[in-house]
Amino acid sequence: MKMKFTALVAAAMMAAAPAMADLVVPSLSYRTGPYAPGGIPYADGFQDYFTLLNERDGGIGGEKVVVPECETAYNTEKGVECYEATKGQGALVYNPLSTGITYQLIPKVTADGIALYTPGYGRTSASNGKVFSNVFNYPANYWTAASVAIKYLLDENGGDLKGKKIALVYHNSAYGKEPIRTLEELAKKHGFELSLLPVDHPGQEQKSQWLQIRREKPDNVIMYGWGVMNAVAIQEAVNIKYPMDQFIGIWWSGAEHDVLPAGDGANGYKALTMHGTGMDYPVYADLKKYVADAGKGAGAGDQVGTVLYSRGMYAAMVIAEALRTAQGIAGTSAINAQQALAGFENLEITEARMAELGLPDFGQAFKSTCEDHGGPGMARLQQWDAAAKKWNLITGWIEPDMDVIKPLIMEDSEAFAKENNITARCN
Repeated sequence: MKMKFTALVAAAMMAAAPAMADLVVPSLSYRTGPYAPGGIPYADGFQDYFTLLNERDGGIGGEKVVVPECETAYNTEKGVECYEATKGQGALVYNPLSTGITYQLIPKVTADGIALYTPGYGRTSASNGKVFSNVFNYPANYWTAASVAIKYLLDENGGDLKGKKIALVYHNSAYGKEPIRTLEELAKKHGFELSLLPVDHPGQEQKSQWLQIRREKPDNVIMYGWGVMNAVAIQEAVNIKYPMDQFIGIWWSGAEHDVLPAGDGANGYKALTMHGTGMDYPVYADLKKYVADAGKGAGAGDQVGTVLYSRGMYAAMVIAEALRTAQGIAGTSAINAQQALAGFENLEITEARMAELGLPDFGQAFKSTCEDHGGPGMARLQQWDAAAKKWNLITGWIEPDMDVIKPLIMEDSEAFAKENNITARCN
């Protein structure tokens, strides 16, 4: 008889159960399956940052951080099973790196009193803290990203997109569909024509979509992809000679493994980013000294400094700062899940604090409140230099059009509240 996945996970973790005073931050990772090329570097960066805090600082506020890792293979059902298998270990927060898993966990973490942190993914309207008490998606989300992309294109076109054609190539899932409504509203506002081109999982077949792009000749292509879909799309764009500098990916479509397979053809491709790029930050010297050189790295060491390694590290940094904030509010270092929630809701990360953490000008400053769990939603653009095999930042922080975004957030979150009999809080 086969053991259920949950039973296997629980059995595997029993031997490594954390001490009661540890700060437990489970990692719902995916090192296997079609999305592993993105999941591996993110999981490595996430784990390594907490290892750095343990080795260099003795943890957070004197408490060691334990990061039990559970493999989801980017499968929603397995992700939920991982949550159920780890929450009893004193879990303080979950960061599942999957919109599908996020949607399923929102009611669970709310019932269980645990924080859910989904930076740059998940349910966008969860930024309304009045409705989503346990979910935090600062500093930016799918909808603000779409708005930033359009704002960038407005700047590139003298402030006028009337009559322009913009195509959205998107992963045909809850994730990929997230920006559609935002782009439709922005199309009405700015007068551009929007075409929608879904790509089915896992994304290896895109001939028809790119033949349509070749026929219609859109002025710009925006991509919300993940996994192999990204590399295939970029190669297909090369094949039809689509101008790479007119092709913009969301931050989940802008990693090294997305562009390297296309070689020189990928030169000039652009992607949004919510954080800095490269290793020119003091924290990387500490990661080398206390983690890599000490043989305590989470992975093989070949992902350090890549885009998604940095993103996993950034997510861990934000979580660590929220837990540190929670300790200050609670007056104790051994916080529980409810106290951790207060840390996430009252978190402020300033530019000065980023510099103290060895990450100057790496991420945008933000402050969370009861009402606002989403942050300012800004993003930068980075561009791929194929010869140097590196990303270069080409803009400063660009603000989204909140006149369009905020009503959409309120509409969606209020509908969710009505469907689930949730009374708005923060009054």
